Amino acid sequence: MNIQQGIALAFARADGSDPDMAGAWRFARPRDRDAGRGADCGRPLTSSVDNTGQRLAPHDFALNGAMAMLSDANRRAKAQAPPPPLSRKLALEASGDGVSLRIAGLRVTALPEGALWLAERETLVVSDLHLEKGTAFARAGHRLPPYDTRATLQRLAALMAALKPRRVITLGDTFHDRGAMGRLDPADRNLLSTIVDFTDWIWIEGNHDPEPPYGLGGRCEREVSVHGITFRHEPMSGEAAGEVSGHLHPCARVVSRGGSVRRRCFATNGARLVMPAFGAYAGGLNVRDPAFEPLFPNGCHALMLGRTRVYPAGPASLVDD
Repeated sequence: MNIQQGIALAFARADGSDPDMAGAWRFARPRDRDAGRGADCGRPLTSSVDNTGQRLAPHDFALNGAMAMLSDANRRAKAQAPPPPLSRKLALEASGDGVSLRIAGLRVTALPEGALWLAERETLVVSDLHLEKGTAFARAGHRLPPYDTRATLQRLAALMAALKPRRVITLGDTFHDRGAMGRLDPADRNLLSTIVDFTDWIWIEGNHDPEPPYGLGGRCEREVSVHGITFRHEPMSGEAAGEVSGHLHPCARVVSRGGSVRRRCFATNGARLVMPAFGAYAGGLNVRDPAFEPLFPNGCHALMLGRTRVYPAGPASLVDD
């Protein structure tokens, strides 16, 4: 059984469908990702929006408009406070529906699902899944639909079926708390166990889940290095070239004459990168919050997540909440 067959079976068990039906594979390729993700498209981004003429979903149309129609106030801000040299030198390239850049010399691609793809190393990276956050809130008296774990795992399974990674790294806070494993629905646990079994799975310790999960396989590390990139949960304060981290759940907001858009994002200055939260119920912190200043004293680029594409926004385009 290969990874796609295993995921399809676990996925079908989770939603009660027949695994032999063609519909069980509808999640595997929601778009033709493979055409652009494994290859080096080499198409430089010369503006905040890459106008390809592709039809956009309503969310993307709003974000596209916001990025294309920066307000006069933002343009004045650019003139008054030009981006630092590092930001001007940041080289971004469109890569399928994602955006690629180099961290520590290795090409990495930010995907609209909120994952990072290292094609040269066949490695998929996600951060802050916060599984069972819904049930944790329910126990505290806040009634939320208890389906966030399944939605998060199905999105991850879909990515794995499409990209076929050899290695998966989860950058901590995979589980919302230490009791989350015991609250997993059996079908969700089966799906998680299946996707872990088919790869070299690395659990990075997080502040919400400092202990390794039991009975799921994989291996637990405080941090791990891949081709000069160090993957850890909490970013180090100060300069940390080659670091990819999570923990802060970055979001960004841009404004145009037609309104504003706030989306989850990757935050980067070209030397380091902070991942967006992957979990369905995970919140977000604006990259202009003081918590990001020790990491990006000169500001950062935000690679904002649209429904089907990633949209880069420079430091001068970003505004407070």
